[in-house]
Amino acid sequence: MVKQRFVLPVDPDPCPDLKVERGPKETGVGRWVPDDKHTLLAKWLGGTRQARAKWPQRVYIDPFCGPGRIQVEGESFTRDGGALVAWRRSQAHGVPFTRMLIGDIEPERAQACAARLRALNAPVQEFTGPAAETAPRMAATVPSGALVLAYIDPYNLSYLSFGILQALAKLPKVDLLVHFSTMDLQRNVDIALDDARARFDDAAPGWRTHVDHSQMAKVSLREAFFNYWLDAVKKLDFTSARHMPLIRGDRNAPLYRLVEFSRHPLANKVWDDVAKPANLELFG
Repeated sequence: MVKQRFVLPVDPDPCPDLKVERGPKETGVGRWVPDDKHTLLAKWLGGTRQARAKWPQRVYIDPFCGPGRIQVEGESFTRDGGALVAWRRSQAHGVPFTRMLIGDIEPERAQACAARLRALNAPVQEFTGPAAETAPRMAATVPSGALVLAYIDPYNLSYLSFGILQALAKLPKVDLLVHFSTMDLQRNVDIALDDARARFDDAAPGWRTHVDHSQMAKVSLREAFFNYWLDAVKKLDFTSARHMPLIRGDRNAPLYRLVEFSRHPLANKVWDDVAKPANLELFG
C-alpha cells in the first residue's frame, strides 16, 4: 500500500476580524510557510503523539507566535499560524496540549493569537515583549515534570537570542524546533564582523573569538558560524537530529534551516523520519 502524502488542512479562522500576518510587504507570506515549516511541525507532532500521550502535562511554548493566522501570497484565503497548527494537530491526535504559552513583541499580535486559541478552547496564556524576556517567564510557568515542545520561529537570526535557548534548556523535558535564518546569515555575516552593534553576537555568543574568520570565504564563514551555534546548543545537554532541512523560497533562494534538538533519541528519530525527503537538503 502506498503511503498517503500528508497535506496540512486549511481550517476556518475562528476570529476573522483580527489581524493576519501577510509578510513584511503585506503581500502575503511565502508558500514555504505552510508547505514546509508548518507541515513539518504537524508531521513531527503526529510522529510523537504516542510518546506525548504518556505525559499528563504537555506544554507548547512559542515566543514568536505572531497573530495566529497567515495569508500566503497569491491566495485569497487565510491559514493557521504555527501555534494554531500545533493546537489543532494535538487535538486531532487525541493528546491536546494542556498549556499553550505564546508571546510576541507586539501586543496586538499576541492578543490576536491568544483570542484565536481561546476560541478553539485552548488553555492559553499570552506574554508580550521580546522573546529574550518572555521565554524565561514562560519557562518559569511550566508545571514540574511536564513534557514541553518549544517552537522557536524568529523573523531573522538577529532575534534568535541564545538566552532564549538557555532559558528553555533549564526545563528537564523539552524538545526544541528552531528556525535558523540562513538568509539573514548569508546577507550579513561578513558585515557583522565589523558591525559595532554585533548583529549576530547575541545568537552565538563568543563566535568571533572561536571562528577563525580572517581568511575565510563568505560561504565558509556562514558554515563555520552555523556549526559553532549548533555546538553551543548541544552543550546545553541536547542532541540534534541528523536532518536539518534547508527551506528555499519561491526563487529557490535558501531561507532557513529547521533544526530539532532533544534529550531523547525518539524525538530525534521522528524528526529524521519526517524531514528526510530528497527535496529537503542537508547542511553540508
